[in-house]
Amino acid sequence: MDADVIVIGAGLAGLRSARHLEQAGLAVVVVEAADAVGGRVRTDVVDGFRCDRGFQVLNPAYPAVARWIDVAALQLQDFGVGAIVRTGATTTTLAHPLRHPRHALRTITSGLLPVPDLLALARWLGPTLLDARAATRATSDETLRASLDAAGLTGRLRRDVLDTFLAGVLADSSGDASANYVRLLLRSFALGAPGLPREGMQAMPEQLAAGLREPVRLGTAAREVRDVADGVEVTTDGGALRARAAVVAVGPQHVADLTPLRAPETHGLTTWWFRATGEPRTGPFLLLDASRPGGGPAGPVWNTAVISEAAPSYAPPGQHLVQATTLLGEPDGHAGEHEVRRDLARLYGTATARWEVLAHHVVHHTLPAQAPGPIRRGPIWTGERVLVTGDHRETASIQGALVAGEHAGAAVAARLAG
Repeated sequence: MDADVIVIGAGLAGLRSARHLEQAGLAVVVVEAADAVGGRVRTDVVDGFRCDRGFQVLNPAYPAVARWIDVAALQLQDFGVGAIVRTGATTTTLAHPLRHPRHALRTITSGLLPVPDLLALARWLGPTLLDARAATRATSDETLRASLDAAGLTGRLRRDVLDTFLAGVLADSSGDASANYVRLLLRSFALGAPGLPREGMQAMPEQLAAGLREPVRLGTAAREVRDVADGVEVTTDGGALRARAAVVAVGPQHVADLTPLRAPETHGLTTWWFRATGEPRTGPFLLLDASRPGGGPAGPVWNTAVISEAAPSYAPPGQHLVQATTLLGEPDGHAGEHEVRRDLARLYGTATARWEVLAHHVVHHTLPAQAPGPIRRGPIWTGERVLVTGDHRETASIQGALVAGEHAGAAVAARLAG
């Protein structure tokens, strides 16, 4: 035997699973096909700029983050609690009045927060805001679109703010996501201020990996997992490994490569990263576009931000880093550089011809689709000693990935204990 447990995949779920198993006194080997840990949480450093693969944020209000991540060590740099909304030729900053009091008057008088919408949102989100179990234990669920319609949340707050914001968070603008799942997401945004680690989002999985007794075996792709008489055998590019059990914690698009399960449906996006000239100033806020009649963006960019305004460590001193996100599920999701530059010039009201593209990440499998139904399904055994986990088995989020790994580690430890 090479170990008690082989964990396949060094994303958040795999790393958390490995940490739990080691804490249970088991010997663990983690194999990872890529050249670094993190899975979908990776950061590229380009000319001193930090460009995450897909625009991501870390929300310290996630219970799993508070429990298993040393947030203080990551030196989180916070975004503002709110957003800038462009409607045609004007922009309005909507911000939490207590955390950003200088924006309070503009927020209240913007016209984007009609009282009927605020009351409808309070009815729709209130129970989950007070207690997360209202969503996780709900016996019924429906699509986000149908749920918001039924709640009467149909005015400008919905069409000019929430729909666009949530499309970027979910990598999906269809409105077909689970309403209960979105309630949980909004609860976390309401309770915490998301931010970016000083060294980039990849610092979080690197922190988890640093706590393992044995280093992750990078560049070691698993090709097959099968039950054998005394446990499991994993065929890798580095040879065969044997253990008493295996945890398959690969990305959702690779689940069918190693197990009899079907690959879950996913949604994707692209993120453009620019070295910006001039001084594009938005403060630490996300910029949303609501310029299309009836709501939504008038161009391919669904959200953008001057990242260096919120996270100065993401750019060299005195320079500016701008991200722009498009959704692959949209007709213009694969918009080219010229179209994105033109849209950013409109959104920021400045020339972008001299902005330099640092990176363009096309992330086809950003998040698993979260259809209406049970919020937390848990890991699934596909053999006597093979367990499949990942955020596709919990909630499509950093919270879900960490919880998925913890549940998998606990299940395997219990089975090996007899």
